[in-house]
Amino acid sequence: MTTIGITGASGELGRAATDHVLRANPDTDLVLLTRNPEALTGSRSAGSVRIRHADFDAPEELPAAFDDIDVLLLISTDAVGRRAAQHRAAIAAAAKAGVARVVYTSATNPHVAHPVELAPLMRDHAETEAALQAAGMSWTILRNALYLDAFAPVWAQSAATGTLVSNNGTGRHAPVARDDCAAAAAAALTTAGHDNATYNISGAQLIDDETLAALLSTAYGRTVEVVAVSDQEYAAGLQEAGLPPAVADPIVGFGASIRGGLLEAPLGDTERLIGRAPISVEAFLSPAGA
Repeated sequence: MTTIGITGASGELGRAATDHVLRANPDTDLVLLTRNPEALTGSRSAGSVRIRHADFDAPEELPAAFDDIDVLLLISTDAVGRRAAQHRAAIAAAAKAGVARVVYTSATNPHVAHPVELAPLMRDHAETEAALQAAGMSWTILRNALYLDAFAPVWAQSAATGTLVSNNGTGRHAPVARDDCAAAAAAALTTAGHDNATYNISGAQLIDDETLAALLSTAYGRTVEVVAVSDQEYAAGLQEAGLPPAVADPIVGFGASIRGGLLEAPLGDTERLIGRAPISVEAFLSPAGA
C-alpha cells in the first residue's frame, strides 16, 4: 500500500486535503506532519492515520519524519522570505528518506517578474519549484490561484458599502475555493499519471472587477460599483484601515499583478483533477444573497 504524507496537516488546507484523501479511501496509510501534533491528536490518531512532528526549521529531524512515506504533499509555509530555505530543507530530507514523489502547492506564474510588493512571495515559490525539479524525485506542482475564501470578508465589506475599491484595473484572474485546492491535492496524491506535471489550480471562470461587482450586486441585492485606485492610493487606504505594511504590501502587489495579467492562467486543470467543475464565484457568493 502506498503511504501518503501531508505536511502542514493542522492548517486549513492540510485538514481539508486529509479529509479528501480519507473520503476517497478511508483505509489510506496516511502520515500527518505538523509542528503542532497536539492540534491533531484525538481527531486523527486512529486506524491507518499516524501523526508525526515535523518542523522545517529543524532540518536534521525531517528525514526521520518522512521515513516510509511514498508520496508527500508539501504545503508551502507562510514564512515569506525564508520559506524557500524551509522548503529546500524539506525537499532534501524527502529525497534522503526515499520519498518517491513530492506534490507542492505553489502559486500562479511564480517565474514571471511580479511587482516589487509581491516579488518575495513569488520568488519563494519559483525557487522551491526549481529545487524540487532538481532533487531527483518525481514531482507534481499545483499552482494554486488566489483563494475565494480569502476574498469573502473583503467582498462582504464591498457589498455593505456599495463600493469595490481595487487596484486590479481591467485585469482578470480565476479565484478558487480552498476546498477545491484540497480536492486537487488529494487527487494528485492518490491517483496515477501526475509524475513531473504542473497544474494550474484555478476557479471556474476568469473575472474582472466589473464582472465581480455585478455578481456581488446580484448576491447581496444591492448595487456595488467599482472604484479604481492607484497602487499608492490602495496602500494608503489599507494602512488607514489598520493593516501594517507587511500585510498591506502583498495585497497591493496581488492587485498590481492581476492588473498586469500575471495571475491569469489557462483553465481546466482543476476540473480534470477533481472530476467536476470547481466552485464558481456565483455559487460561492450565493449564500450571501439568501
